[in-house]
Amino acid sequence: MTAGPSVDSVAASRLVAALEHAWAAIRTHYPEVPQVVIVVASGSDPRGKRLNLGHFAAGRWQLTSPDALMDRAEVLVSGEGLQRGPVDVLGTLLHEAAHGLAYARRISDTSRQGRYHNRRYAALAGELGLDVAHLDPIGWSATSVPDQTVSRYAEVLAELGAALVLWRRAEQTSPAGPGRSRNALACSCTCGRRIRVARSVLEQAPILCAACAQPFQPEDDEAR
Repeated sequence: MTAGPSVDSVAASRLVAALEHAWAAIRTHYPEVPQVVIVVASGSDPRGKRLNLGHFAAGRWQLTSPDALMDRAEVLVSGEGLQRGPVDVLGTLLHEAAHGLAYARRISDTSRQGRYHNRRYAALAGELGLDVAHLDPIGWSATSVPDQTVSRYAEVLAELGAALVLWRRAEQTSPAGPGRSRNALACSCTCGRRIRVARSVLEQAPILCAACAQPFQPEDDEAR
């Protein structure tokens, strides 16, 4: 008798299938939310401490059908964020679905390279069943899943819970190499752009970001 596949050999495909089923369930309730390609990938930055839990990006994929080529948006789900559990992972999908709804309705819901979420985004996220709170400096981006929405997606959450048996380790900050200045500071601005600059240069005068007009500030992970 041939043994079936081991649990770990099908874990990744089972995970992606559960995420796809969850997205399909969201579209059942909100048909305007576009079809997407679900991607599980890294959301951590080895140069800093930020973690991107997900993103929605229109037109990233092309689907070949018998009649035509069709564009598909991409929804990335951070592998590092999977360990938060099914409710929070569903929250990430609903968060990105709100961006998808904004795209479908041609609503400008973000600024500052997509980092600042405005009140139009907050309204869309609330429409999809999320609680929304303001978070400086990224606006109405703090979303959570209330009990009523948990109940609506009970079957989805059960499938996600069974599939969340693996998650990705966060990227580690690499030590400074022999050719890298150990006196340089990693700095970021309000909109999230990053530079490395010598301490002496930064001390002379503020360095302003052309995108958000805010000064670059030293981060916690200074080069040592």
